Amino acid sequence: MITSFENRTTLHAILFILLSGSIACPVLAQDDQLAVRREAETRAAIAEAERAEHLARLPPANAKPLSGALDLRQFGAAGLVKAFDLARQLAHEVCTALPADRKTAVHEAAATQGILAARLVQDAIDRFGDDLGRQNKALQRVIETHTPQGTQLGTLAFAALTAVPATLKAAADVSALFKSDLRAEGIGYGEGARSLFVTFLGRRCPDKVAGLGSGYLGELDDRQYDSLLAKVRKLAAQRGELAGRIAVVQKLADAAKGDEKKDLAAVAMTGAALLKGADAFVDSLRAGEAGERSPLFNAARYLGYAARTRDMLVLDFDLRLEGMTMVKDGLFTGQRLRLAGVAFLWYRLHEPDGALRLADAVRRMTVPVEVDLRGEAVAEAFWQGEQLGNR
Repeated sequence: MITSFENRTTLHAILFILLSGSIACPVLAQDDQLAVRREAETRAAIAEAERAEHLARLPPANAKPLSGALDLRQFGAAGLVKAFDLARQLAHEVCTALPADRKTAVHEAAATQGILAARLVQDAIDRFGDDLGRQNKALQRVIETHTPQGTQLGTLAFAALTAVPATLKAAADVSALFKSDLRAEGIGYGEGARSLFVTFLGRRCPDKVAGLGSGYLGELDDRQYDSLLAKVRKLAAQRGELAGRIAVVQKLADAAKGDEKKDLAAVAMTGAALLKGADAFVDSLRAGEAGERSPLFNAARYLGYAARTRDMLVLDFDLRLEGMTMVKDGLFTGQRLRLAGVAFLWYRLHEPDGALRLADAVRRMTVPVEVDLRGEAVAEAFWQGEQLGNR
């Protein structure tokens, strides 16, 4: 019995212990789960903070990375440096091709037009002077041979005085000869491309090239201007003689009667019209002005240029000159700058009568040079350029 009782007591104790354990285990399990959850949340928060820190150092997700870019349309002055060097090289090649026994004038469309207009002005002055001379002689004959039977003479004089209006109509406003919207310019480089190239021609071979066709044309050389001015003065003197003879014919008309009076009056009226046209022609020359608005001044310039370039060979050329600035921007590598030049030149060498002596076409493109804006990637010669004393 005792043993049985002890066994039951032991069993009850074990059951009590087991029951007590079953009641405490859920409490301990819940605490452990909460701790694990909190630890996991802490680790997640730390990871999220680290991720946010890394993202803050990078561009946002919607930012587009900078891609490499090659821009050939909007080149700047830096790219023109290489184009400048190309123009110098091409001038050297053309100078080598030009003959050494004769000088060459550069064809400039505006200068050619100016020469032709100047010759027209000179011709108009000469023709007008000849016409006034003939009219003065005709009027003098009317005056010297006038008699009461001078009806036929009056008709003859009237016919002689009708020759000038055609000349007046053709050359009354000679200033219009110099009005033009013609421009000579290079492509890509700008209006200075031709001037740059012919300047290099003059530098490389001054013994072969003369008459660059632009810029100074000899305004300080007074020989041509004095020659034209002397003709204008002669024209003014002839105009004065014409006015005096017209006045005499008018007096003869006042004293005459009948048909003779009508004929002499008609001669005087025609002479007055010619006199008015002569005044308009002389005024249009603007001999008292010194500037581009004066046809006489322009004619003197271009006639002098024509005289200096007479019998020379004529160099006609077209030039396309461009500088390229190539900029490549990388997100991590930074900006890289390269410069290059492109040139297309085609030229023809003519005799003054237009006969072709030589023709050629040249194209050049420089190898792009990478430029460090700190000035360390290229030699100093690139930044300084060619010295003036070097050829």
